[in-house]
Amino acid sequence: MEKFFKLKERGTTVSKEIVGGITTFLAMAYILAVNPGMLGETGMGFGPVFTATAIASAVATLVMALWANLPVALAPGMGLNAFFTYTVCFGMGCSWQLALTAVLVEGLIFIVLSIFGIREKIITAIPAGMKKAVAVGIGLFIALIGLANAGIVSSETGTIIGFVNFNMAARPAVVAIIGLIITVILYLLKVPGAILLAIIATTIIGIPFGVTSIPEGFKPFSLPAAPLFCKFEWASVLSVKFLVIMFTFLFTDLFDTIGTLMGVTQQANLVDKDGNIPNAKQALMADSIGTVVGACLGTSTVTSFVESSSGVAAGGRTGLTSVTTGVLFLLALFMTPLFALIPSAATAPALIFVGFLMMQQVVDIDFKDPTEGIPAFVTIMVMPFSYSISKGIAFGMIAYVIAKCAGKKSKDIPVATWILAVIFVADIIFEAVK
Repeated sequence: MEKFFKLKERGTTVSKEIVGGITTFLAMAYILAVNPGMLGETGMGFGPVFTATAIASAVATLVMALWANLPVALAPGMGLNAFFTYTVCFGMGCSWQLALTAVLVEGLIFIVLSIFGIREKIITAIPAGMKKAVAVGIGLFIALIGLANAGIVSSETGTIIGFVNFNMAARPAVVAIIGLIITVILYLLKVPGAILLAIIATTIIGIPFGVTSIPEGFKPFSLPAAPLFCKFEWASVLSVKFLVIMFTFLFTDLFDTIGTLMGVTQQANLVDKDGNIPNAKQALMADSIGTVVGACLGTSTVTSFVESSSGVAAGGRTGLTSVTTGVLFLLALFMTPLFALIPSAATAPALIFVGFLMMQQVVDIDFKDPTEGIPAFVTIMVMPFSYSISKGIAFGMIAYVIAKCAGKKSKDIPVATWILAVIFVADIIFEAVK
C-alpha cells in the first residue's frame, strides 16, 4: 500500500487518508439525494437515478484513486444536472433519453481528447498565477455553497444577498454556525479528523433543533433499485439541437473539471513549481470514464467535485482517500436512509472552512503587477458571483490576454492561452445570440 500510493512521499498515513476519504464523502453525500430528486422530475424515477448516481460516482472515484493516485472524488455535477433537467428536458422539450445520449457522446469525446492529451494541454496553457487564482476562486465558491446550503445567506433579506436573522426560525443556519465554531475549535486544537468530527457532532446537535430528523420506523439498510440501463435515443443525434446540447455539456464539464483539479491539487500541495497537476491525463480520464458509465446507467455528467477539498483539509493526499470515498459510495447503495440523516447544515461548516484554507493561496499572486493581478481578481470574483467555476476561468483567461496586451507584455502569452481566450470569447458570443 505504501509503495502503490506513495504515502510517506506525500507526508500522510493510512489513518489520515481514510479520515480524508470519509470527510469528502460526507461533504458530497448530498448529491445522492439532490441528483435523483432533480433528474427524477423528468420521469426517470428517484430510485433508479439514485443507484446510477452511487455506482457512477464509485467507479469514477476508484479510477481516479487507482490510476491517477489523487485525493479527488467524482459524482454527477451540480449545474450540469440542472441543465439536463430544466433546460434540455423542460425548456427544450427533449426526452431524458436524448439528454442521456448527449451525455454519453460527450463522455466518449472526452475519452478521445484525454487519450491524445488535449485536455492536459489545456491545463498547462493556464498561467501559474491564474492557477492559484482558480484555487482561491473555488474556495470562495464552495464557501458560498456552504453558506447557501445552510440557509445562512439568502436573497430574501431585502438585498441582493445577505445574512439571515439567527433566530429559531432559521434553525439550520443556527446549527451550521454552531458547527462552524466546533470546526474552528477542533482545527485550532489540532484534533485529528477535525472536520469529520465536526460534521458528526453537528448532525447530533441538529436533532434537538429539528434540523436532523429521524423518521419513525427508521431502518438504516435498504436494497438498491435497478438502474436505467442504456436508455438512449439515437434518432435525433444529427440534429442541431442535439449538437447544441452535447457541446454545452462538453464545454461546461471540461472547464469545471479542470478548475476543480487545479484547485484541489493546489490545496494539497501536489502540483509542481509550474502549477502542473501530477497524472493529469489519468485524472481527466477518470471523469470521462465516469461520464460514460453514468450515461449507461442513467445519470447526468460525472465530474470532479470541489468538495474533495474538504477531504484534503482533513489530511487526504493520495488515491487512498479516493478509494475510501469510492467504497462509501458503494456502501451507500445499501444504507440510503442512514446517510440521508446528515443534513446540509452539518456539511456546510466543512465547505465554509475549506474556503478559508483555499483562500491562503491568494498571497502567492503578484497583485503588484496589474497584468497578473487584474486577471486573477476577475477569476476570483466571477466564480462565486456567477456560481460557475467554468465562467470564472473563461473571463479570467480573457482578462489575462487583454491585460498582457494592454501592459505591452503580449510575449508572455503562450499560443495555447491565445487559443483558449478566443474559444471563450466565441462561447460567450454564442451564448448571447442563441
